[in-house]
Amino acid sequence: MLQDLIQKGLNISKHAIFRRFVTKAGGFLGKPAKLAMLLSSAYEKLIDTKSTEGGFSQIKEVMKTFMRLVRAYANGSYRTVSNKSILIGIGVLLYLVTPLDLIPDFIPVLGLLDDISLMAWFVDAFQKEINNFKAWETNQAVIPTMDTL
Repeated sequence: MLQDLIQKGLNISKHAIFRRFVTKAGGFLGKPAKLAMLLSSAYEKLIDTKSTEGGFSQIKEVMKTFMRLVRAYANGSYRTVSNKSILIGIGVLLYLVTPLDLIPDFIPVLGLLDDISLMAWFVDAFQKEINNFKAWETNQAVIPTMDTL
C-alpha cells in the first residue's frame, strides 16, 4: 500500500500543476510571514486529518519534522539542506494546503489521497535530508513543540 502511494506521489511530482507549486515555493523563502502562515496551515491540515490509512501517522510526523526544518532554514539556524529539497518540500506543503489541486480536497477520500501520495513520495525521496535534520535537532537539544514548528 505505501509503495503504491509513493508511486502515485512520484507521478504527481512530475505533473505541471505540482511544478507550479515548486516554482511558487521560492517566493516563500524570502517572506517569513508568508512562510509562517503556510507552515501553520499545513500543520493544521495534518493534525485535522482523520485518515485510517496505514502509515499515515508516520508520514504526518515526518512532514511535521520537515516543517521544523523549513523554520530552522528560514531563521538561519540550519542550512545543511539542498535548495532543491527545500523548494520541493515547500511545494508539497503548498499542494497540501491548496484545496484545488489534481484531485480537489472536497471530493471524499480521493481528495486527500493525492495529498497523502505526494507526501509519501516526498518522505521516501528526501528521507536522508530529514534524518540529517533530526540528528541536528537532537544535537541541539531541541524538543519539538508547537513553538518549534
